[in-house]
Amino acid sequence: MHGLTPIFSTVTASFLASFVEVVEAFTIVLAVGLTRGWRPALSGAALALILLAALVLIFGPLLALIPIAVLQFVVGVLLILFGMRWLRKAILRSVGVIALHDEEQAFSKETEVLRRQAGDRRADYLAAVASFKAVLLEGVEVVFIVIAVGAAHGQTLYAGLGALAAFVLVMLIGLAVHRPLARVPENALKFVVGLMLTSFGVFWTGEGLGADWPGADLALLAIFAVIAAASFAIVRWLRGAYPAPAKGVAR
Repeated sequence: MHGLTPIFSTVTASFLASFVEVVEAFTIVLAVGLTRGWRPALSGAALALILLAALVLIFGPLLALIPIAVLQFVVGVLLILFGMRWLRKAILRSVGVIALHDEEQAFSKETEVLRRQAGDRRADYLAAVASFKAVLLEGVEVVFIVIAVGAAHGQTLYAGLGALAAFVLVMLIGLAVHRPLARVPENALKFVVGLMLTSFGVFWTGEGLGADWPGADLALLAIFAVIAAASFAIVRWLRGAYPAPAKGVAR
């Protein structure tokens, strides 16, 4: 059971985080495909995926050269910072302080931009660049998460499988419906991922400092519960301070 806890946590965190990022990238690629054609959309996306794969192949093996305690501490601190950023946005969106991310709106905005560029001789090139940038920007976060959640305990393969499963699932659903995946509870997923990444960060930072966690890997669940309780308490407090959603918030 103890051995399955970090594996399950790693796969779940990688899958959920990758799912959110792939949904956002897919929205732009879909807009390019339906507006300018699938050739520039897929060529830009493919080039970005090749570059991301190269990053994994370059930086993945280099991590093996770093002492495990140092690696756990550095990755732990980065995950805390990264996870808290996701948590902060998810909390503020859940109480209406900042607007929820709207895939339909993002799709319409990108489509409008591409249509304005239709008369440009470089229209296909600009469309491919838009697809490339979307996949690369969202993919960099996926690569970081996969390497970070997998490296500290030698579970990069499991993290990679979680990310691959998310990619395949989004592609299958998206290509089947041919529309943005607007009904995905993106903010809820970001909330959970923020909790998981922060929990991983606290756990591995402690291990890097030589902490002996009670219950070994099962301590991850306790850390997650504490951070979740604190986050929900903050949400309740903010809802009291901001009882009405901010104007323009998409529900």
